[in-house]
This record gives sequence, C-alpha cells and structure tokens, in this order.
Amino acid sequence: MDVRESTGGTRERIQAVALELFTEQGYEKTSLREIAERLGVTKAALYYHFKSKDEIVNSFVEDRLRRMDELIAWAHSQPATLATRRTLITRYAEAMFAGELPAVMRFFEQNQTVLKSLVAGQQMRERMMLLANELCRGDDSPAAQLRAALTLFAVHSSWFAVRAPNLTDAERKRISLEVADELLAKIGTGD
Repeated sequence: MDVRESTGGTRERIQAVALELFTEQGYEKTSLREIAERLGVTKAALYYHFKSKDEIVNSFVEDRLRRMDELIAWAHSQPATLATRRTLITRYAEAMFAGELPAVMRFFEQNQTVLKSLVAGQQMRERMMLLANELCRGDDSPAAQLRAALTLFAVHSSWFAVRAPNLTDAERKRISLEVADELLAKIGTGD
C-alpha cells in the first residue's frame, strides 16, 4: 500500500469517527482529543490530517460541493424542460442519499448554526441557489423560483421532517422525490 492510500484511508476514518461523535454529542461538545481517542491515535497524528474541527467539517462539504458543481454543469448543458428538471432533482437526491452522505446530511441538519458560520456553509448555500436557478431556468416568475427552492428543500427536509419510524433511506428518497415532482410539474406552466 502506498502512502497516499494510507493517508486517504486515515482521513476517511477520521471523518467517519468525527461524524459519529458530532452526531452523538454535538459539534460544540466534541473535541479533537476525543476524536483521536476514539480512533486510537495521538492528537498529533490527528493534527497531521486536520488542524481543527472546522477543517473536518469543510472536508465533508468539499465532496458535496464537487457533486453539486457537476450537477449544475450538467443541467446548464441541457434544455430547460420538465424532463431535465426531473432528472436533475433525481440525480441530486441520488447524490444526497449515496454512501456516507445520509449521515453527513443528518449532521448538517443538527448543526445548522455551525455550518452557517463556516465558509463551506456559505459555499453550499451558493450552490443551492445555482441548483434552484437551474430547476426554474426558463421560468423566472417568483412562484417558479420558490417552487425550485422548495423542490431542493423536499430532498433535504426528508432527513428531519419525515419522522415515520423504521423508514428506510430508499423510502425517504422516494417520498421526497414524489413531493419534488409535484412542485416541478408547475414550473414553466404559467401557473
């Protein structure tokens, strides 16, 4: 195994453990020392990868921003049609429900004040507005702008607004896309 693979694996382990602790006890109440202890490494070893909790959170956001940039670029290259809008929100939901992202989404929902204070949080809000703009491209009415934003919110809010016990991530995604589709169907219709 080369050093880059080892370093990448260690960064991923740090992210996973930090996410567990941030979710269990909150961002503010979690220290780098606790993250290092749970990992079984020294604080110095942790510092090699991340100098602060903010750096760890920013690392979660970087991957999400990259995915959002890819979606925005794809959508911008497509015609402004309902089919494009549906594909965009489906791809967005698939990206948000993939891999570790459900846990990251739960962290973001539980720690909104932390995220708002970070540059990464501002970058995410900017990308959300760009995605919303793509969802209503071709219809610049205030109602279309609101529907586009609410379409994205349907995907996000499924993490905290849908409280059915034992709901799987697949069911949560399906429900969020159903609601999103109801909103999307009205964009570009003049209603």
